[in-house]
Amino acid sequence: MKTKFIFVTGGVLSSLGKGLASAAIGAILESRGLSVTFQKLDPYINVDPGTMNPFQHGEVFVTDDGAETDLDLGHYERFSHARLGKKNNFTTGKIYHSVIMKERRGDYLGGTVQVIPHITDEIKNSIMLMANSADVAIIEIGGTIGDIEALPFQEAIRQFKWDVGKENVLYIHLSFVPYIKTAGEVKTKPTQHSVKELRSIGIQPDIILCRTDQFLSNKIKAKIALFCNVAVDNVITAKDVETIYEVPLLLHQEHLDDRILDSLHMWTRAPRLDAWEELVRRIKNPRHSVRIAVVGKYVDLKESYKSLNEALVHGGIENESEVLLDFVDSEALEGSDCNDILGNADGILVPGGFGLRGIEGKIKAVRFAREQKVPFFGICLGMQVAVIEFARNVVGMNGANSVEFDEHTDFAVIYLMTEWYDHQKRKVEKRDVSSEKGGSMRLGAYPCLLREGSFACNAYSKKEISERHRHRYEFNNDFRPALEEKGLIISGTSPDGELVEIIEIADHPWFLGCQFHPEFKSRPMDPHPLFRDFIKGALKYKTRKETA
Repeated sequence: MKTKFIFVTGGVLSSLGKGLASAAIGAILESRGLSVTFQKLDPYINVDPGTMNPFQHGEVFVTDDGAETDLDLGHYERFSHARLGKKNNFTTGKIYHSVIMKERRGDYLGGTVQVIPHITDEIKNSIMLMANSADVAIIEIGGTIGDIEALPFQEAIRQFKWDVGKENVLYIHLSFVPYIKTAGEVKTKPTQHSVKELRSIGIQPDIILCRTDQFLSNKIKAKIALFCNVAVDNVITAKDVETIYEVPLLLHQEHLDDRILDSLHMWTRAPRLDAWEELVRRIKNPRHSVRIAVVGKYVDLKESYKSLNEALVHGGIENESEVLLDFVDSEALEGSDCNDILGNADGILVPGGFGLRGIEGKIKAVRFAREQKVPFFGICLGMQVAVIEFARNVVGMNGANSVEFDEHTDFAVIYLMTEWYDHQKRKVEKRDVSSEKGGSMRLGAYPCLLREGSFACNAYSKKEISERHRHRYEFNNDFRPALEEKGLIISGTSPDGELVEIIEIADHPWFLGCQFHPEFKSRPMDPHPLFRDFIKGALKYKTRKETA
């Protein structure tokens, strides 16, 4: 078998950073010339995270093929060259749905369908989709060891080792090693108990990553190794760092890549981490700083905008600037003076979202940015509220709205396009209010043609692009002539011209709204051009303010 499999599990508590650790492992293996791919196995019963509240689950990451996936797939793509899709994220809901459909078709020949072997076999079949797609497949198991809902996945990866051969499988366990300040001691007992739980289900970890706020001494590593039955060299400090992009360097410093390659009997070139070192240097030594106000609905949980936050950081790296983020609750903005809250911002960004709550606050933020000439970036819903604001306050369409928020508005500048056609008059998609939530959305990568001379075309330096979408409502072309007459610029459309993808306004230093989610394609070493130019515009605005 060509592909080696690394399974990453977590213990003690959630949110330790399994996804980030997995992504960093991929980065250091790529630095040694290996190709990598990833898969996330999530224990929750939802078929996908598409309908889950961002306050509970965080961001929904979208792939080119239209999969709504866990936010960890964003980490995987940002840290590596892997491009992921539907086969890279499976949930309990998706696994059970597949098994139940097979049972209904009679695939099991009338046999009793059970967790073992039918559910575990389905999980293993999903993992095998990664075989022969890369040198190494890194499989992250969601949840924490001991969670009842994760047991089928843990049993499946236990069996997997014997199915494909122990020389092709490596188990890495991420655990927590706290420092108790009052006692002045590092405590290994949580890790001991976590590994004991893992071993009780038949999995002996090969490597233990110890999440901690300080480097572990050789004495502590030896103690963990003794009680957890691993080689002392395979106890790795996963220390807190200033920037997440430092994690690959830290893990390499701890010789994690050497330990992985030795365990899997792989031989590679020496690592080439110069690009990561330069990246971290630029992040830690910015020449400038810029303040961006993010006016959203889910600001209480930063994970809700994970890719967005990282894309802004990437844009700052390209401009040698630290990006300071002020998260503004759009609902709170509705009854406030915009200047009091947004007056210090060098740029204003309105991200995507769903539902009525906080919409009027977002519209106020757009108006403030437009009238005060503050650089503005609207993404998905952010573009839609920019159109609504322009229709109301520039064109004079009183009560203009999206039918998502007001079904009876006389000026439905944003509406639910039930179907559209490509340039050969073939029906592309049909959507209506009775569609399943996911089925009513435009998901995944779509092409877009750019208007020459626009902010968008200048940023991309080309006229045709492809970007990822996740939205339900569209720009209503019935109002396009009236809006364009007053200065709204349609700078990006689908190839047939029917779908408006990017809007700008005339007489503004930088004002752009896009229907897609550019943050999903931004990378630390390849920042997205729209985020790069937005931060550049914000820096120019800041300079003008300071010299005025």
